[in-house]
This record gives sequence, structure tokens and C-alpha cells, in this order.
Amino acid sequence: MISRRHFVQAAMATSALYGASGFGNWARLAAQQVLSQEDLIGSSDFGNVTLVHITDIHAQTQPIYFREPEFNIGVGAAEGQPPHIVGEAFRAAYGIEQGSAMDYALTYNDFTSLARSYGKMGGLDRIATVVNAIRGDRPDAIVLDGGDTWQGSLPSLRTRGQDMVDLFNALGVDAMTSHWEFTLGSDRVREIVEGPLNPAFLGANIFDVDWDEPVFDDYRMFERGGTSIAVIGQAFPYMPIANPSWMFPELSFGLRRERLVEVVEEVRAAGAEVVVLLSHNGFDVDRQFARDIPGLDVILTGHTHDALPEPVQVGNTFLIASGSHGKFVSRVDLDVRDGGLQGINHRLIPIFSDVITPDPTMAGLIAETRAPFEAEMSEVIGQSSSLLFRRGNFNGTWDDVICNALISQRDAQIALSPGFRWGAAVLPGQDITREDIFNVTAMTYPNAYRTEMTGETLKLIFEDVAENIFNPDPYYQQGGDMVRIGGMGYRIDIGQPMGSRITDMTLLETGEPVEADQTYVVAGWASVNEGTEGPPIWEVVENHIREQGTVEIQPNNSVDVVGG
Repeated sequence: MISRRHFVQAAMATSALYGASGFGNWARLAAQQVLSQEDLIGSSDFGNVTLVHITDIHAQTQPIYFREPEFNIGVGAAEGQPPHIVGEAFRAAYGIEQGSAMDYALTYNDFTSLARSYGKMGGLDRIATVVNAIRGDRPDAIVLDGGDTWQGSLPSLRTRGQDMVDLFNALGVDAMTSHWEFTLGSDRVREIVEGPLNPAFLGANIFDVDWDEPVFDDYRMFERGGTSIAVIGQAFPYMPIANPSWMFPELSFGLRRERLVEVVEEVRAAGAEVVVLLSHNGFDVDRQFARDIPGLDVILTGHTHDALPEPVQVGNTFLIASGSHGKFVSRVDLDVRDGGLQGINHRLIPIFSDVITPDPTMAGLIAETRAPFEAEMSEVIGQSSSLLFRRGNFNGTWDDVICNALISQRDAQIALSPGFRWGAAVLPGQDITREDIFNVTAMTYPNAYRTEMTGETLKLIFEDVAENIFNPDPYYQQGGDMVRIGGMGYRIDIGQPMGSRITDMTLLETGEPVEADQTYVVAGWASVNEGTEGPPIWEVVENHIREQGTVEIQPNNSVDVVGG
């Protein structure tokens, strides 16, 4: 059993990094606005096993701006609990000083001015520097990738993920799990896994449809620090719902809780003293897993892009959330003795790209992968006078740009854009390059359709998506955020049951109600249906921005949120 004393020691060690509580260097650094690479990376002699966790990088090899959510609504038992706190509440929970470096990294408040002070975050060459520094402390550290790695940029799209495969091989990743990887198609995934991929590709919940048996390795055993560690992979369970099932027709996914119980028992019987779940379930699903699956010591969670400066403890299981887009790397030091986990020390390392020195070897490899596309990516398409971002339960300003483009370029009354979380931000006054557009659109089913829908159909769509997000049972939360909307407003009551959340649907241009039996021209993209026709969304957005010249997005008050 892990004692409360060990957890408190770990939490105090972590809180020393984050400011206003007054512990350690971060309060001084935040006040002085002075950062150093040594302070960011730190060091530790705690324990005898070290895990390094990176997740949801979405093929972002370059330093970027990425704004954390203003809306991250929790329902049921998760209401008001991390990660479903934002802004001031987040700062108060973790003792973060307003205006500090960690405020910029972890919240949305005053993002533009703080971004101009603290600069971009991420960059795989900086991540390499951090990983190498940790390995300097612990040469046998286990580096783990939580998935959503091979998708999200122009180079990854053009190379079918090969750029990221090569770069993460060079980083020395030991094991990974998956989600968007399968939107390259299962044939391409198998080609990579059976060929150039160095990390173990883990997915205990990925089965063959016909044979009802696992397709990939369930787990990998590691001998480190005189002990045995099992890392079990859990791929995104709702692939056929959230992404096109025709891209991987021979595979089935799902939570497979009973299967995971069996795998935990198997690795324990094989001598594992620590069991780590490398998961792409999403935070709330993993929190429920911690309650329901006995024998899990650590869950490295992914998919929902949450970044938390301290572990969340559920019983004797510790959940680690490491953010997205390369903004953070988690170092998790484990004290494993007497046949089990005795203590944990966690450090969420922010990748401030102006502070951490790029690793020259990785920088050179990145430059090679980008060279064939550099001219195409760097072309300036327009400018932005607004902060363009995407992250949160409802529309971000990048989503507004996409919806406006769909309406103007596809001659539609209403636009629908999927509730994706991935995509880098653009600051006011910056040029918008083709790379910026691909950072929010690069995917393998990009066609922008134009169709007709009744008001009844539109309501059904929004009710269905709301049920997937705001169901109080986390096992029915099937990924993503609310579908983004253009040309229409509505009211959503989070606390209502399925079918009763969405009301007051209104056409923004005329103020008229959207009638159930009336037909409307609707444009959208990223349909999961095979054979969807239309231009790729990046062309639609590029044409719109060229016509606009300078993009300005007014505050979007079209969605009235209550009960959340």
C-alpha cells in the first residue's frame, strides 16, 4: 500500500516549482520573470525507476503558441475536480501566481501578453534536450509516448507519419500507444509497426474483428533499478465512433475492462512489481479505470490534452497528465522496494523554447524532415488581428475562421466543424502561413462537404455530441468536444438528459428560429463517411483568408451554456 505520507512528500516536491505558495525557486523565478534551463529541467535522486511521459504532440516539431482552455466542463463526480478547473480556480488549486510563467503555460488568462513575454513552447529539439538531461540522471529511464504522434502537421500528412516515426525513433522512445495514428489506415500502421518503428506499439484493447484476439502487443516488461516494470498499452477505445471505421475495418477497440484486469493479473504473475498503464482513454475515463481496475500503480493519461502540475491520486493509483503539443514533459520517479511501489515523485517540465537549448542532433533531423516542404509551409496567406486558438468545450477562434470559410466558400447557411483539440495558436499581428492552416486541418479525411439538413437533424447531431461529452458516466464519454458551429446559435443545458440539452436554435443572420421541419444548407468537413466529396478543408480556409487579407474574429456569443 502507498502511504499518504509518500504522496504528500511528492506533492510538496512538485508544488515547489509553481510559484505563489512560496516554495522553492519558482516563486522567485516567477517574480523576477527569469527562467533557466537548469531550473526548468531540475534533477532528482528519488527512487530507483524513472518514467518520462510525452503525449498528444500532434506532429508539432516546432515551438508553438498553444492556449489552454477557458471551458473544460466536468460532469458527475468530475464536476469541479482537476482537470475541470480553469483560470483563477486552476491557479488557486495549485498555488500559481497570476502572470507567472506557469500561469502562462497552464491557463488561458491574458494569454497574448504573456505569450509575448515568455515566448513559444515546445519544439522536439528542446524535448530531446530534456530527455537527454533526464537520462543523464537516470540512463535507464523509460521513455513513453501516449499517442496522437503521427498526425497534425503538413509534413506528417505528406509523409504519412514517417517524419514523426523517424524523429521519435531518434528520441529513443521505448513504447507507445495510439489514436490518430489509425487515421493513416490500418495497412499503413502495420507497415510502420512491422518496419521502421523502434518503440513497442502497445494496445491491449485492439482486437481482430474476425478472430476476436489481440492484434498488437498488450504490454512490455522492463527491468530497471533492480525491479520489474510492466507497461500496458491502452489505445483510444472509441475509434470507430470518433474516426472513420472504414480506415481500419478489420479492427475493434473498446474499453475492454475485463481484458485489462486479465492483463494486469498476467504481468503480476510474471513478476511485475509496478504496473503502468500507458493510456489514450482521456482523463475522466482513466480516473474511473483507477477505481475499477485493481493493481494499476500509475496511469499515464492522454487524449484530453490536460496538463496537471501534480498527480491525481485515486486509491493507490496515480494519474499523470502531461499536456499536449510538446508543451510539457513529465518526469515520474518511482521508489520501488519490497515488491511494490513505495513512493512517487512527479515533475511536470514546461518546455519554454527560448530557455531550453535545442539538441543539435535532433534539430538537424527535424530540419531534414521539413526541408522538402519548407517553401510551401512558409508562404504567407494573410494576417490576423485576433488571437487564433483552438482548445475548449466550444468554439475557439480558429474554429470560427474555419466555420466562416465554410459558409463563404461553400455558399452555406450553417457550418459544422468537428470538436478537435489539436492545433497551434496565432497571435494578433502575426502573419498566417500555410503551415498555420495545416496545423489546424492536417488530416486524412479533409473533404469539405455541402449538403442539406433539416432542423431536426441538426438538433439530433448536437444532442448526440453533447451526450458523448457531458454524460455523467465517464465510460460513455466518447472523446472530442462539442461540434463547432457557424451561422447558428443555440442554448445548451449541460445538466439535462439526452435529447433535452439543446434548445433555442437560431439562424444568426436573420434571428429566425431553426425549425425542425425546415431544410438548411450546411457545410462541414471531417465526415466519417466513406466517399465524402468536396475540396480539402485547407484549400477552403486558405481561399477564405486570402480574400479576407486580415482576419478579425469578433467575440462569439452564439452558444449559451448553462448548468456547467
